[in-house]
Amino acid sequence: MAIKIKRAYEPPEPSDGTRVLVDRLWPRGMTKERAHIDEWMKEIAPSDELRIWFGHDPGKWTGFQKRYRKELHHSEQEKCIKKLRALAEKGTVTLVYGASDEDHNNAQVIRGVLDKS
Repeated sequence: MAIKIKRAYEPPEPSDGTRVLVDRLWPRGMTKERAHIDEWMKEIAPSDELRIWFGHDPGKWTGFQKRYRKELHHSEQEKCIKKLRALAEKGTVTLVYGASDEDHNNAQVIRGVLDKS
């Protein structure tokens, strides 16, 4: 499985394959034309409560990962994980996110879950 991660604000490339937005909110200031998103999986994003608690604080990263992995075991999120896995078996999938922190975001956790499967 080829799973990449990319900020929504980076230019899309043909090597991105299927581009899947994994945030609940559309990236601020980004048009649909510029984003080149093939699918928007709002359901796989962290809950509002978890997102607000985390607040992109790297000091909370370990706790965020643990809590988010639990959320990813709920039925709606598991459906999204299965769909992402099926897409990745057919070709490259790029998980697109809007956060400015490239190391501490939900796409990193999703890729980790997909890599372990």
